[in-house]
Amino acid sequence: MRIPSFLRPRALAAASTVVLAALGGTALAQAAYPSKPITIVVPYPAGGSNDTFARQVAKELGDQLKQPVIIDNRPGASGNTGTGQVAKAAPDGYTLVAVSSSMTTNAAVQSKLPFDPVKGLAPVAMFAKGPFIVAVNNEFPARTPAELIAAIKAKPGQYNYASSGSGSVNQFGTELLKAKVGDLQIAHIPYKGMGPAVTDLVGNQTQLLISSGPSLLPMVRAGKLRAVGITSLKPSPIAPDLTPISTAVPGYEFELWWGLLAPAGTPADVVAKLNGAVNQILSKPEIAANFLREGAIATPLTPAQFGTVIAEDVERWKKLAKQQNITAD
Repeated sequence: MRIPSFLRPRALAAASTVVLAALGGTALAQAAYPSKPITIVVPYPAGGSNDTFARQVAKELGDQLKQPVIIDNRPGASGNTGTGQVAKAAPDGYTLVAVSSSMTTNAAVQSKLPFDPVKGLAPVAMFAKGPFIVAVNNEFPARTPAELIAAIKAKPGQYNYASSGSGSVNQFGTELLKAKVGDLQIAHIPYKGMGPAVTDLVGNQTQLLISSGPSLLPMVRAGKLRAVGITSLKPSPIAPDLTPISTAVPGYEFELWWGLLAPAGTPADVVAKLNGAVNQILSKPEIAANFLREGAIATPLTPAQFGTVIAEDVERWKKLAKQQNITAD
């Protein structure tokens, strides 16, 4: 049916209104993120550092974005199960994952991850970074980084170092030290978790353990272990009284990081909104103080900067794993 000529302007105006309304509705829908609850998957059991940092950020993030932010613990396969599930989730900003740098060490020793740590996930924001503490048994003849290296060299092959498992971040930290020194002969004893590793270090079944501040500092303060150094390049507020191992081994640095990722393909504006909100949270003195008590320093980065850290770590740890023959359990 043809529209009479005197009605055509009205018809065109009505059609234009419909088109503009549709376009406006699309724009409003895009601008409305988030319009429903957000889930942050923690691929580890409750109580660990990933869980602690994610919960602190989630509470503040929910207040900022005016939507509930839910923590969903999905442990399994050293963090790979939950991370892999998020990598396959819809890239809409409503399903995120809180990971640590153990994701990159996993990638170095596990050839069949259920996700690509560089291409399969979109960096959103780093939460924090933190060095490790280098601790020895009280019977070990060293109190400084230089004395540590000298003592091991004086008795090659007679000392053992502990880790929480083959392919763990503890092993990577110690093997990096061995690689930097070049002729440090100390054997690896892997344990199933940090608890038994610390227990045997106290009992002198092993002599050296490189691990996080929360894992070791309580035992150091109780006089059951001795801290001989820290793995940051410079003195750290985590333990300002400890000397960096780099004073005896130039260039040695080993730090963990924690952060937030989204599925690859998540819109850039959504990532930017989340990044800005997280970085604003990290600027709060009370959040920085809480992180410091957990052995970490709040570290705001852009998504691009965080992505560079991840990609460089994956390559660095792959090279170290090959050089030092580090394998997974």
